Amino acid sequence: MSDAKRAVVLASGGMDSATAAAVAQERGYDLYLLHTSYGQRTEDKEYECATAQAEYFDAADFLHLTTDHLSKIGNSSLTDEEMDVEEADLESDEVPTSYVPFRNANLLAMATSYAEANDCDAVFIGAHSEDFSGYPDCRPAFFDAFQTVVDVGTKDATEISIEAPFVEWSKTDIAEKGTELDVPYEYTWSCYRDDEPACGTCDACAFRLQAFQNIGVRDPIEYAERPDYAEE
Repeated sequence: MSDAKRAVVLASGGMDSATAAAVAQERGYDLYLLHTSYGQRTEDKEYECATAQAEYFDAADFLHLTTDHLSKIGNSSLTDEEMDVEEADLESDEVPTSYVPFRNANLLAMATSYAEANDCDAVFIGAHSEDFSGYPDCRPAFFDAFQTVVDVGTKDATEISIEAPFVEWSKTDIAEKGTELDVPYEYTWSCYRDDEPACGTCDACAFRLQAFQNIGVRDPIEYAERPDYAEE
């Protein structure tokens, strides 16, 4: 049995959480990857990517949970076929239709349960600064508050740190760090709309393509379109 520290990583299958896994590993943690399917449009592709990441990082454990209550609650274009996924708008400060109400609290609660059950020391989430401009459950204050919930709501002997290492970073910063750490971005998925190829024109594709274009690296996944989103 390894004496290394242990961390649960919320592994969505996307590039941010894959980079968070690499950062956790770089910090000396054994990885316990937690992936959830909640009725999102691309859940099969995301599960495939998360599974490939678990193998790549030689995770100590991989847990896949079905959390379909989030799609049953609805009111998100990620889970509701009646709502359209919006075209990319990189300048908007509005809460986008892709926001899944209070999703990160649900995910962090499950991750904390998983962490406490396996004597883990930390929970890593890949949320970043461009997320919290639109998603209220990605704000630094939210993670601070959730840390208090974890401290109060677990056993006295349990010490679990909520780690959001990219909360002040841009997507470009994440792509740069991940490239440095050889994150297998070919095993990641960001598109909100499609399983393959990625659309290239939803918010998630746009932020991702922009990040790779900003650092001069070609995104290794397939796109139906690759518009130029690079910052001038």
